[in-house]
Amino acid sequence: MLSQLFIKNVAVIESASIDFENGFNVFTGETGAGKSILIDSINAVLGGRTSRDLVRTGEGKAVVSAVFTDISKEAEKLLEELGYDIEDELMISREISTEGKSVCKVNMRPATAGVLKQLSSVLIDVHGQHDSAVLQNPELHIGYIDSFGNTESELLEYRESYKKLKSVEREIKKIINDDSDKTARIDMLKFQIGEIEAAAIEEGEEEELLALSKRIKSAENIMELISETISALDGNGENEGALEGLSSAIENCARLAEFFPQYEGLSEKFKEMYYEFEEFANDVKDNADELDFDPALQNRTERRLDQIFRLKRKYGGSVEEMFKYYNKAVLELENIEFSEERLEKLKKEREQLFSETAKLAGMLTKKRSEAAEAFEKAVSEELSYLNMPNVRFKVNFEETDFTESGKDNLEFYIATNAGEPLKPLTKIASGGELSRIMLSIKNVLADKDNVDTLIFDEVDTGISGSAAQKVGQKLKQVSKGRQIICVTHLAQVAAFADNHLLISKSTEGGKTFTSVESLEKEGRVNELARIMGGNLTDALKKSAEELLELSK
Repeated sequence: MLSQLFIKNVAVIESASIDFENGFNVFTGETGAGKSILIDSINAVLGGRTSRDLVRTGEGKAVVSAVFTDISKEAEKLLEELGYDIEDELMISREISTEGKSVCKVNMRPATAGVLKQLSSVLIDVHGQHDSAVLQNPELHIGYIDSFGNTESELLEYRESYKKLKSVEREIKKIINDDSDKTARIDMLKFQIGEIEAAAIEEGEEEELLALSKRIKSAENIMELISETISALDGNGENEGALEGLSSAIENCARLAEFFPQYEGLSEKFKEMYYEFEEFANDVKDNADELDFDPALQNRTERRLDQIFRLKRKYGGSVEEMFKYYNKAVLELENIEFSEERLEKLKKEREQLFSETAKLAGMLTKKRSEAAEAFEKAVSEELSYLNMPNVRFKVNFEETDFTESGKDNLEFYIATNAGEPLKPLTKIASGGELSRIMLSIKNVLADKDNVDTLIFDEVDTGISGSAAQKVGQKLKQVSKGRQIICVTHLAQVAAFADNHLLISKSTEGGKTFTSVESLEKEGRVNELARIMGGNLTDALKKSAEELLELSK
């Protein structure tokens, strides 16, 4: 649950530390005191969108932090998945600067607004006046039934099939649309494939040709180097070569061995060297024979390299990319040439997928229908409790073409008075009725989520009297199983609070300040009396005391 909220330099709030209790927490205060700022602050620390305008005038930054205790297993699991340690307390904080920058932290470690938003989904659920606007959007009604009916697995399976069906339909449409320019594309692909195949370029051929071209262009220099190498080994008319010198060394060492023992075996070592040098000399002579280049070979090499260069430039920049283009073109040509066969195959696949999707959509509709029936009954009971006893609430089903959500178009219908026909909720419900309908729906859905803290921002808008008292009783009832935080302007709701927090505004030195304090009994009586009538008369205080007693 939310244990503490700290706010600094947010709008008119210079600094406030608010302690919350388990059960039913209520905020009251005069209009403009800063109740909406509290909700804005909570939304900010939960990763909602912020603005530099949130920063108090004259300050460089605003800070909001929230401390949670006794967090749920779902929250612990998500923290672990996000890479944060599990501790006794969870603290989330956010700084907003006048430059528009935002710094987020989870347990003092850096985070992003996206991470805060993920965590908020398992920590707090905020319901405000905008929820009534949601009720007035029929397209969103199906989400309530899916949530109530736990249709997640059926919806996921349906969407997988629907996705495949749409993919096949797109491919069929593409094949049909491509018929107009099919002939020209086939001619182009055949030409390109034929051009690459005719070249018959082999792997590694370009590298070999480049090396050969380099040797041809350097033939004169190469021959000179080889000639000098052979002369160094075999000698010439003027100088003896290394082989002749080694031969003399072999003979001399054999003779020296007769006089000096250390020369024993040296002659054999020189013989080994002689044979190695002789073999190397023969290799060099063989290379010299191979380097008998003729102009025709040079012309063939350069023409081949030029052909490879042109094809590379045309089909990707390298031989490897050219082969990739070739393979892709062959595949495309096959697909086009066999498109009629492919089209027939796709049509059969579409029929199969259509049947499967229709079956899954029907199963989804069936589960939604069953959920809708139970949902109607539960919401009607809640509305009856909230002083709308004659209301009739209905989930209207209309079949549509396949959509991502199935083949159901759902809309809430309602008749608020006996004898009236059912009509779309969006057309007939008043503001007060919408508030009670929304509260009823939230109460019905409350058991479907594992969020420990629910925040209601002026959920009692547009109601009064006994209806307001029933709303207070309902919120008190819901708070038995989880923490409720409610911003209200009705004494009948505030009287049920376990923890009554007063937001007040004052002016000092030309600046506006907002403070938050937890009220004891006397303070609560005074605040309830103020809400009920404005001036604190003895009669109003007595009425407030009676209201508190009745709310226990």
